[in-house]
Amino acid sequence: MHLTTSARRLLRDAAERLRREPVVEKRRGRAVDEIVAWLDEQHLDPGPRLSHAWLRLDRELLAQIDEALALAGEAPLAVNLGGMSSLEQARRGNREEKGSREKPRAHRVLASLPAGAPRPGIAADAREVLDLDRRRLDLAAFEVLVQVENLDAFYALPGEFPALARWARPLHLYRGDSQYGGGFADLARDWAASGRPHLYLGDFDARGVGLALESGATHLLLPPLAHIRRRANGEHLPPEQQDYQPALRDHAAGLDEAHPLAGYLGILLGEQRGLRQQWFGDLTALEAVPLA
Repeated sequence: MHLTTSARRLLRDAAERLRREPVVEKRRGRAVDEIVAWLDEQHLDPGPRLSHAWLRLDRELLAQIDEALALAGEAPLAVNLGGMSSLEQARRGNREEKGSREKPRAHRVLASLPAGAPRPGIAADAREVLDLDRRRLDLAAFEVLVQVENLDAFYALPGEFPALARWARPLHLYRGDSQYGGGFADLARDWAASGRPHLYLGDFDARGVGLALESGATHLLLPPLAHIRRRANGEHLPPEQQDYQPALRDHAAGLDEAHPLAGYLGILLGEQRGLRQQWFGDLTALEAVPLA
């Protein structure tokens, strides 16, 4: 029998309070009953500390609990296993807390980088995709962040982007999903603090533009306005995206009529037409359109 996560949490809380108080009383409940059952299994007798209504915890009893945990190969109470990866939990003992552990992709991002040296047995390509821990990235080494919304378009990025010619060191990252979204969101927050440009390449619809604004992007990568006027259609702005339009209307109201984004939003909000990223056509013809 292991101490459950809730039981360990209760005991850690008690240990913290015992730094200031001689005794901590916990009313009988599920977590306390789990502790009592565990103490019995470990042949630890709480004695008069236990009544029908309370369990009284003191430093002596918690020291006995920590000693029993050590003998069982488990982490001491002071170690909070929640938020750790399985590998980190393994370094601290036999106990694994799956429900609260850090997900393996919590810090992972997908980066598209210019291809490096050829690898035997792998066909050469203009770009290569790397699964990276965002904490290994030195963001100061890059001049602009390019966020790509759709995974299929991310894998098909061209080798060169004329729209990025002014920046020598771009960082192309997949926006993420249930598997990679957390890592990118944390990186985007760090990037925003630097004040450097953040370009968004995604669907030209209410949700896509809204995601760009929410993520702190400074520009949209879009086809020329004439291309959008010609190709945008109602099917690419589905009715279920109506809920995202009020925020965009507020944003549009704050733009000058001459702002580069105004014409695009006029098509999106005024004419109710959009264009998905896969229909942009030649990605090398995209332009960086400021969002604000």
